Amino acid sequence: MELFYTDVFVLPLPAGHRFPMEKYSRLRAALLGGGDFAESDFHLPEAASDDELARAHDPAYIRAVCCGELAEKAQKAIGFPWSPGMVERSRRSAGATLAACRSALTRRGVAANLAGGTHHAFRDRGEGFCVFNDAAVAARAMQAEGRARRVLIVDCDVHQGNGTASILAGDDSVFTFSIHGARNFPFTKERSDLDIELPDDCG
Repeated sequence: MELFYTDVFVLPLPAGHRFPMEKYSRLRAALLGGGDFAESDFHLPEAASDDELARAHDPAYIRAVCCGELAEKAQKAIGFPWSPGMVERSRRSAGATLAACRSALTRRGVAANLAGGTHHAFRDRGEGFCVFNDAAVAARAMQAEGRARRVLIVDCDVHQGNGTASILAGDDSVFTFSIHGARNFPFTKERSDLDIELPDDCG
């Protein structure tokens, strides 16, 4: 099993910022220290290219992100201050999901991105600490590369995969499934192909 990590691409955040950036390096350390994986199982991914991102995102949005030209409101919705490090990490996170998909499909096995799940990014905007939507980018890439005709995205997060649902709405070749907290962020939901909303404190 190949594992793709991006924790060395640290997004610089101001003191007291609520996003737990260190969780990614802790996850890799825990997996490496658990005895089930060797150093050779961990790989740094290439950054997703503009062309790969543009299958799921508006080229004008990609350009604004990469050049630091997002409006203040758009940047605030993402929740990260702009920096070259933010751009690099966002590209690498999408690139890691691309690499994991290619690895799994080529080797007929299983692979994982240790920092994926940026499911709040829409075609033309980001939100909720998500800049580029790695699931949508990867789904479209696997189809474009002839590795898959139909794709299933299963999103198991307390938050709905609203960006994924929006980007892939009306695309019968990709089925989006989100199981999430009914009363949690985002408070205005999109419509996935299948949504299961769970109550607070469910067992």
